Amino acid sequence: MSESHTPPSGSMRLNTGVAHNARVWNHWIGGRDNYEVDRQVGDHVASINPVVRDIARADRAFLGRAVTYLARERGVRQFLDIGTGLPTAENTHEIAQRIAPDSRIVYVDNDPLVLVHARALLAGTREGATAYVEADVHDPDALLERAAGTLDVTRPVAVMMLGILNFVLDTDKAREIVRRIMASVPSGSFLVLTHPTFDPEVGGELQVPAMEFWNENATPPITARSAADITAFFEGLNLVEPGLVSCSRWHAASDSAAVVPQYGAVAVKP
Repeated sequence: MSESHTPPSGSMRLNTGVAHNARVWNHWIGGRDNYEVDRQVGDHVASINPVVRDIARADRAFLGRAVTYLARERGVRQFLDIGTGLPTAENTHEIAQRIAPDSRIVYVDNDPLVLVHARALLAGTREGATAYVEADVHDPDALLERAAGTLDVTRPVAVMMLGILNFVLDTDKAREIVRRIMASVPSGSFLVLTHPTFDPEVGGELQVPAMEFWNENATPPITARSAADITAFFEGLNLVEPGLVSCSRWHAASDSAAVVPQYGAVAVKP
């Protein structure tokens, strides 16, 4: 079945005069749901940090591998995808429900353009459930309350936080958001996370100037973090092998995958 949670009409207003992350990201991965300002800012960011399109594609590929691993190898049947962004091919529900048609997926975002596309996003299987809720990661309690309308929080949930905590600029606040969300799901649940880094070990030197330009010309503001800071988000959880690595290398088909300055990891709640 499909469920739609439509927010008040006032939240439908789109600001097409300022570049927005969801639309720029869509441009970087070859989508069409973006405006001229998004393409201009996105192309300029790419001129500062030429691997940014590789990061976007690697992050999307990581999502596919992580969902496949959790659904097929760990038996996960519930996914909470926070900061889902604009729908493209191979969305979380498509991957999970192809493996297990009874999978239940809740998408969460606060971008009005994502809401515009929500109905197309909500074409799931009859055996499972696919829902979209409008909520902000900065308000995890409201997010969890709305998601509970579709998910059974007495059973394990895979919490997907791909490229979302980088928009929570205060690191302590970001850690508290993760703690709050993971405290609401039972043992056997998973945290799936990607996050940009400035670490030179994975080629992150150009992330800082690129993000400085972004923060002056686009919304929402963004930050990169070190491997140590990102690892701290997994406090109290057990990392799945190979731990925190460049997201392009996590369960990659071969060791030849190009390293990108975006860490990825999956961890289980004991």
